[in-house]
Amino acid sequence: MARAYESPLRREQAAATRRQILQAAQRLLERQGYAATTIAQIAAEAGVSLKTVYVAFETKSGVLRGLWSGLVNGEPRRWYEDALAEPDPADRLRMTAHNARVVKAMAGRVLWVIRTAAPSDPDIAALWQHIETEFREALRPIVERLAADDALRPDVDVDEATDILWLLVHPDVGRLLVDVRGWKPARYEAWCAQTASAQLLAR
Repeated sequence: MARAYESPLRREQAAATRRQILQAAQRLLERQGYAATTIAQIAAEAGVSLKTVYVAFETKSGVLRGLWSGLVNGEPRRWYEDALAEPDPADRLRMTAHNARVVKAMAGRVLWVIRTAAPSDPDIAALWQHIETEFREALRPIVERLAADDALRPDVDVDEATDILWLLVHPDVGRLLVDVRGWKPARYEAWCAQTASAQLLAR
């Protein structure tokens, strides 16, 4: 059986429609939250039919997954890869703190939508668990490099050190300090770098 031909123009149009839906969804989800946002509202905001949204994403959780996937554009590990190339351990942690700030600025609101939707939606709960696991796994090579360079505190093993670094750059911590307590993002970044150095680096 011959396969149906799909032209590049049609694929481009479909991709543009997906982007349009995701942009509309992001505006609504960040403004209203997950529970208050409906597929019908997303369709209206995007200027497409309800069927178009369902065909593209199937469910509301599918829309949120698509939104996160678009923001990540690969995997969180790439956000911290440049820190691995930094020869100085303290600078490596400063770069990691800076990257955490950049990630929060880019995706913090969507992460909060996912975080707050997780308890009421099993699919989103699975997504949140996957995100947390990915973030921690992305940080582990940085800690392993510290250990390989004999820069890691001798009383802290790689697993524990990874947990500490993961805690410091976790989006929940950034949200509490910046969004709730009103810290400037630059202050959060500096605190994160200083605390990571104090907790992880050998004297």
